[in-house]
Amino acid sequence: MRSFNSVGGTPVFIKSAKGAYLFDETGNSYIDYINSWGPMILGHAHEEVINEVQKQLQHSLSYGAPTTLETEVAKLIKAMCPNIDLVRMVNSGTEACMSALRVARGFTGKNKFIKFEGNYHGHAAPFLVKAGSGVATLGIQNVAGVTQGCAEDTLTAPHNNLQAVYDLIEKHKGEIAAIILEPVAGNMGCIPPQKYFLQGLRNICNQENIVLIFDEVMTGFRLAKGGAQEVYGIDADLICYGKIIGGGMPVGAYGGKRYLMENVAPLGKVYQAGTLSGNPIAMRAGFTTLNILNNNNSIYDNINASTKTIEQELRAVFAQKDIAMQINRVGSMISIHFSEQPIVDFESASKANNELFKKYFHYCLHNGIYLPPSAFETWFVSNAITSKEIDKTVSVTKAFVASL
Repeated sequence: MRSFNSVGGTPVFIKSAKGAYLFDETGNSYIDYINSWGPMILGHAHEEVINEVQKQLQHSLSYGAPTTLETEVAKLIKAMCPNIDLVRMVNSGTEACMSALRVARGFTGKNKFIKFEGNYHGHAAPFLVKAGSGVATLGIQNVAGVTQGCAEDTLTAPHNNLQAVYDLIEKHKGEIAAIILEPVAGNMGCIPPQKYFLQGLRNICNQENIVLIFDEVMTGFRLAKGGAQEVYGIDADLICYGKIIGGGMPVGAYGGKRYLMENVAPLGKVYQAGTLSGNPIAMRAGFTTLNILNNNNSIYDNINASTKTIEQELRAVFAQKDIAMQINRVGSMISIHFSEQPIVDFESASKANNELFKKYFHYCLHNGIYLPPSAFETWFVSNAITSKEIDKTVSVTKAFVASL
């Protein structure tokens, strides 16, 4: 997405950021609706987070040894997500997802797993079959370097389609270790789960001895303290985190039920390690961010209300000129697709009018608003967004509609 391959033109190179704004190398400012693809939920360069990181820097950058700080972060994650028993820190969402899949395979003794078309779980080879995000943006649905053997263990189903899951399980009876998904998809735009979809998956996994993995790299600590699990009332077996738990620093984590996580070395035989896992700088940024969120319920109310206002105002603007469009929103995640049909999966997202999205993107960029440079990406709204930024976004959108 950073290359602007999907929307055309020259990428913007960012020099700094503060609050709701990005500042490029030539001095232009932009209202930021990407927020580093999600982690800057408090806004850029949040004073408390920056101050705590600066203090931590005095103690060196990395130890390669246990710290009480990573234990405190794990305790905080457990407090905010009660169904998590054990947590392992890693360095990215990709690491978290590939590690969780390995745990599921190690526990069940089975190799195959189900993912959903347009869901992106990082760039580990098993997940790049019919992935969303940059893979979808670049139109690469058969990724070079992914072996046939690897691809054969990856079973794909259309998102939000329970019947397709039933069919795959029937065809591969007793062979499926896990089902992994984004409970709210964010890599083909924002796509909420349809009614009974998540509960249906939970029921299937219970019946078939399949591990249910929620990839909450985007939704974790953004939709609520307990993420999508809290919002939808569904407990996954393993959960993958990233983004917000690092407060903007590179970080990831996976956790879940004790009987599963105890398979991870040194307690069990599923091996996973990382030199910089639990890095103290990343842990300090993440602990400070999570602590702020945990102690301020009003933050979720504020960002959800701001995003709802954006949805309502933009919907009204496009309706004035009868422009076919769909807005999907869950909490502070939102996306626009120029389409007459509801956007419920990758197929419907891919049929939207991308040419009109390109025009809208560049019109906004030219007028100081930085949207995700791909229709296959959700927007992320931060707590730094105020009525001032919303009013400008609406005003620029009105001018765009008038220009068509």
